[in-house]
Amino acid sequence: MDRLPAKLPNSNLAPASSASASLRSPVVSSRLPPSPSDRRSLSRPSSAKPTLGGAASEECFGEARMAATSAPPASAYANGNGTHAVMAAEVGAPTNPMATALLTDQYQFSMAYAYWKAGKHADRAVFDLYFRKNPFGGEFTVFAGLEECIKFIANFKFTEDDISFLQSVMPMCEGAFFDYLREVDCSDVEVYSIPEGSVVFPKVPLMRVEGPVAVVQLLETPFVNLINYASLVTTNAARHRHVAGKSKVLLEFGLRRAQGPDGAISASKYCFMGGFDATSNVLAGNLFGIPLRGTHSHAFVSSYMSLDEIPDKTLRSKDGSRVCQDFVSLVQEWLQKIQVADSLGGVFGYTNQSELAAFASYALAFPSNFLALVDTYDVMRSGIPNFCAVALALHDLGYKASGIRLDSGDLAYLSIEARKVFHAVEKEFNVPGFGKMVITASNDLNEETIDALNKQGHEVDAFGIGTYLVTCYSQAALGCVFKLVEINSKPRIKLSEDVAKVSIPCKKRCFRLYGKEGYPLVDIMIRESEPSPKAGERILCRHPFIESKRAYVVPQHVEELLQCYWPGRSDKPRAELPSLDKIRSRCMQQLERLRPDHIRRLNPTPYKVSVSAKLYDFIHCLWLNEAPVGELQ
Repeated sequence: MDRLPAKLPNSNLAPASSASASLRSPVVSSRLPPSPSDRRSLSRPSSAKPTLGGAASEECFGEARMAATSAPPASAYANGNGTHAVMAAEVGAPTNPMATALLTDQYQFSMAYAYWKAGKHADRAVFDLYFRKNPFGGEFTVFAGLEECIKFIANFKFTEDDISFLQSVMPMCEGAFFDYLREVDCSDVEVYSIPEGSVVFPKVPLMRVEGPVAVVQLLETPFVNLINYASLVTTNAARHRHVAGKSKVLLEFGLRRAQGPDGAISASKYCFMGGFDATSNVLAGNLFGIPLRGTHSHAFVSSYMSLDEIPDKTLRSKDGSRVCQDFVSLVQEWLQKIQVADSLGGVFGYTNQSELAAFASYALAFPSNFLALVDTYDVMRSGIPNFCAVALALHDLGYKASGIRLDSGDLAYLSIEARKVFHAVEKEFNVPGFGKMVITASNDLNEETIDALNKQGHEVDAFGIGTYLVTCYSQAALGCVFKLVEINSKPRIKLSEDVAKVSIPCKKRCFRLYGKEGYPLVDIMIRESEPSPKAGERILCRHPFIESKRAYVVPQHVEELLQCYWPGRSDKPRAELPSLDKIRSRCMQQLERLRPDHIRRLNPTPYKVSVSAKLYDFIHCLWLNEAPVGELQ
């Protein structure tokens, strides 16, 4: 993986191309002169000392005072990595047309106005997007939603209708603010991200967003929205894949139970990314190229009353050499043979003839893809023998039935009994491969029921999963946050009495360290000015907040996690957005590389996330300087 270019070797600040507002023109309307506050921001020196006092602040910020002293000319920005319009055209539009510039919380506009009013709107800010706890009681998460975030910023622009609406709901704001909004886009925003489909862990930035503070603030809500559910449902899908095993086919059947059309479309996309093989969602298949799977419902079976309802009973053989004039009669003949077969012990008596009619009719429509739902009336007394009769009739004409679907009852028991019948039919009538008929199970399945089926033993080949998968029933949200970590090259920290909510300040680089066996050992965050960790070197890894938790690591391989996916006006190369198939493959490969105890369902081992020794010292120094000192009376 390409590493981001090293920053100023002796500075904890951004490079000149991303320095404070004093080094670049403020983003204001070309029709208006800078306000007095804008002029104040222009005169603000980038190397101004932080407002903390005392020896501790001298220790914390001594390095930070070595700010960049020059910036590249404006032409460098225009010629860096192609224009904003070119990049936007390459990226394309968001999948959901509702993902527009207005898709944010009202207080983001309130803050944007306050920034603008104070002349701070062009201040260079750095935000980290991360989460604090792995979902579903596990110890891993799969990152998803990056592509939609990049599409969002590529197309971020307020229309005149947007401006008119904002003026109507914010009448207290000056008219010049709305002129400013008319000119806003994301051409001066930079986005660094972990590749989509990667396994990620708490506290490590999934994305780092840099740019004018007012603009980046407007991106907070949509980014968190686009990442939260995407990562949650992808992780849910990956957990289902892990418990089902590599050999089982997983089908996403959640469209009718998902939270609205956009929830359903997102679920289909991200479940496929997380390891599912196909979806029932036709629109998702069209949009994303996901394989489609589906059979028929109980309504189709119960809609038939008798075999006489089938008007055209003819069926041409698969090789086209002959035509069966009465396929229904052929089915009935096979049913009689099954009912009297010695190897089946005469267990099959009278079956439901309306079900037989439905199966025969469906087979006439889809002779090469016949898969029957066998639990409308009685699985073993009617559904299975009726299916076998139709499947054997198709076999006579050169076709191979696909299998059955079980949607109720004791799935473990029924799948085992059905498999026994299929093997007996194969042996009795010498039909090679009949015993390997695919058995699909559905009926409100989830991770726990699949695990229980595995422990009981079953003969299910494919699982159709809907409600519990797409709604992420066991956890409502991932809980991503978007925190300011640097402003005008000055690090910022968010404190809390709950240590888990304390942010990790400053612009950071993130690495994954691998051990001898190829498993990742620990993720480490370092300050941007620090040298990159190298394979074979001894590295001290520290828990961000607990002093006693620390360990030396000698990695065999080092992977830098954050890549540039939207360079803004910088000259950094833009990482390409891979196809959905490639992201899915990455997800599967990443899960395979994890140590088994990190992904087991019961008491998984927490993965270690650490900071460098220098970053640890800096965090706690800044913490002490920002926290007020109490006074006892």
